[in-house]
Amino acid sequence: MIRVLEVEDYRFLEFGDAIEQSCVFTADPTWLEYDYTRAMLIGALCHEQPDSALFLGLGAGTLTQACLQFLPLEDVECIELRPDVPRLAIEYLGLDDDPRLYVRVGDAVQLLPTAEPADLIFVDLYTDHGPAPAHLGWGFLESCQQRLNPGGWLVINQWAGDDGKPLGAALLRGLYHRHYWELPVKEGNVIVLVPADLEQSLDLPGLSQRAAALAPRLGYSLETLIAQIRPAS
Repeated sequence: MIRVLEVEDYRFLEFGDAIEQSCVFTADPTWLEYDYTRAMLIGALCHEQPDSALFLGLGAGTLTQACLQFLPLEDVECIELRPDVPRLAIEYLGLDDDPRLYVRVGDAVQLLPTAEPADLIFVDLYTDHGPAPAHLGWGFLESCQQRLNPGGWLVINQWAGDDGKPLGAALLRGLYHRHYWELPVKEGNVIVLVPADLEQSLDLPGLSQRAAALAPRLGYSLETLIAQIRPAS
């Protein structure tokens, strides 16, 4: 079951038995209500001048909408498993039919090889039971990194365990050679920030500068979240 609920100034996308997937502030669909979506936007700001992005999982489209609004993107592709989700996002959740956005319906694991390489790749594949198996798929996560353009960033929304580490921490450490960064958030997720290669590092001062410059347009600061970024544990 997929449904949209409205509560005062917000609309919620739910899967299954009232499992909340996305929240949209109807007055401004680019507003990111959850810390995990703000943390994923921080992942986008790791890139100084992104031109292209690939979203694996659309949901209500709030992060996609924010990236289209606030980043210099010219080419954005989204792969969404459920055919009703893009329709609901456009009809009820404020997702613009932006000419820069191309949405394909299908399994991200199967369609990833046919996606164009991108400066930013976002992995946010959740069902009403939790993260999809792809979040622990070595071959899939490796392919995501390999689809990045030079200088690109892979941004993964992982669940956190009771120890505060991301889902599949041992797998991630081996796959990415401990060369990535983690950003834990209060919703119980850890956003994983993976560069395109081992020669590429995270420019924290530059990231903070870009976030501070964007804050007046966003309507909120990202500095508190940026302060939580840590090297791979």
